[in-house]
Amino acid sequence: MRTLRFHQTGSALDVLHLEEAEIPVPGPGQIRVAVQSCGLNPADWALCNGLFAGDLPRGIGLEVSGTVDAVGAEVTGVAVGDAVFGPAPFTGPTAGASDYALLDVFFPRPAGLEPDAAAALPMAVETAHRGLHGLGVRRDAAHGLTVLVHGAGGTVGYAAVQIALRYGAQVIATAGRTYADALRAMGAQVTSYGDGMAERVRELAGGPVDLALDAAPISNSLPEVVRTVRTPEDALTLSDFAAAQELGVRFQFGEEGNEYHNDVLPEYAQLAADGTFTVPVARTFPLEDWRAATELSLSGKAGGKLILHIG
Repeated sequence: MRTLRFHQTGSALDVLHLEEAEIPVPGPGQIRVAVQSCGLNPADWALCNGLFAGDLPRGIGLEVSGTVDAVGAEVTGVAVGDAVFGPAPFTGPTAGASDYALLDVFFPRPAGLEPDAAAALPMAVETAHRGLHGLGVRRDAAHGLTVLVHGAGGTVGYAAVQIALRYGAQVIATAGRTYADALRAMGAQVTSYGDGMAERVRELAGGPVDLALDAAPISNSLPEVVRTVRTPEDALTLSDFAAAQELGVRFQFGEEGNEYHNDVLPEYAQLAADGTFTVPVARTFPLEDWRAATELSLSGKAGGKLILHIG
């Protein structure tokens, strides 16, 4: 089968290769999926650079949508031919950017949800939901809160705005022009990035916001986010962990009990199928054009999720 993987760590464009590999065999609790669509993420390039270092070679592609091709021992409730989606493991010699992928966590793909849209969901939804939950924006405790989502033009931030609104929070979002109107249509108040952001946010909120989620790439903007809240502990970052520790901001993976929230994926997949939730797909590429997709992702100018078409 074709697979995109690296045999040594370094810059993704230098170490990744599209090559042939053996089709993986599902172990207990696993299924094998004939991959239709695979989402690309900054985490893929971080893996290439040595994040979560382990045995090599290592595959990339952490979000998969496809059809069940084989079922391992102890797996129930799914059969060969079923349409599924889910996060792909990142520790094996191949991953989601392959003709076939093994999944430990998987869910039925609802009728009406196309493979590309399904493959765009897992990382954005899980990361956003876990971050909001850690911050205190929860289904039963969000009404009346004013929440800033910084970096709402990215896929995680875009998902976080929708989740926070769904839970009853008032949301102020920072975003560029690409998605500003769409965010406003959802019900968020939107302002731009850059100088004076904290003042603009506080003006919209009528004072400091209750909580702030930093979903933007590392850009030295965390001090400005801190200026939107009463105390640094009222903010949580998903990216700038080093600055968070200096500023007293909470950060993803920085607290005990920070388990993955994959259990919410079926709910948001159904909402996406119903047309009431989305992670925007910017462009799709055939697997053989992975280099162009990687270059666009690394440029920071993708403007949404990038998807590899596999099958």
